[in-house]
Amino acid sequence: MKRLFATCLLFLGGALHANASDRGAFKSAYAAQDVELDTDPRSAFWQGAPLVYAEVDSWGHVLPGYRTQVSSRWTKNNLYLLFQCPYEELYLKPTPNAVEETYGLWKWDVAELFIGSDFHNIRRYKEFEVSPQQEWIDLDINLDLPDHTVGWTWNSGFQVAARIDTKAKIWYGAMRIPFAALDTLPPAPGRSFRANLFRSQGPPEHRKEIAWKAPMSNTFHEPERFGVLTLAGDQ
Repeated sequence: MKRLFATCLLFLGGALHANASDRGAFKSAYAAQDVELDTDPRSAFWQGAPLVYAEVDSWGHVLPGYRTQVSSRWTKNNLYLLFQCPYEELYLKPTPNAVEETYGLWKWDVAELFIGSDFHNIRRYKEFEVSPQQEWIDLDINLDLPDHTVGWTWNSGFQVAARIDTKAKIWYGAMRIPFAALDTLPPAPGRSFRANLFRSQGPPEHRKEIAWKAPMSNTFHEPERFGVLTLAGDQ
């Protein structure tokens, strides 16, 4: 009975935390200057940055062992994100290429940002991915096309950094995305974007799909389920 009661409390606590996280927007804190990409969450740049957690599967069930912390900052030129990704077993491309774009990177372990500036046509947005081996891909998504992956030839000019802490079983992925690739309007405090955060983890036989906002679908590409990323002022 005690074990059952404890299990119920653990489940309820996780569900409440997920619901609380779901209600909040993803905020990005302003930084006065651009910096070199940094995957250390203890660095001065990332200290105090707002964060959210991607911790549910595609159907909204909590995945406590894969709770992915995502922090964000922004400057007048770029949007920065840092993913902290606990893993059980990495599924890595055998021949990684960190210099050129990797088509099909989503088949392997990756962290992803989907983001759009158009609140009227929500089926148009951008997709950014980084792998534990510092591979990357960016896509200009148009869900009204027969094959929305044709947008992979688009080039945003974004940059990535990544590292794997094998002892702690966490990998870190950072992104720096030019605002010019997201919209024609300049960034400013209070500006909002439609966004979602995802991670794919592990080999196909026990693959985990991890989300900030559950798409409630077998695909991440459900823009009506996106949340909101807002550019905050000085922290």
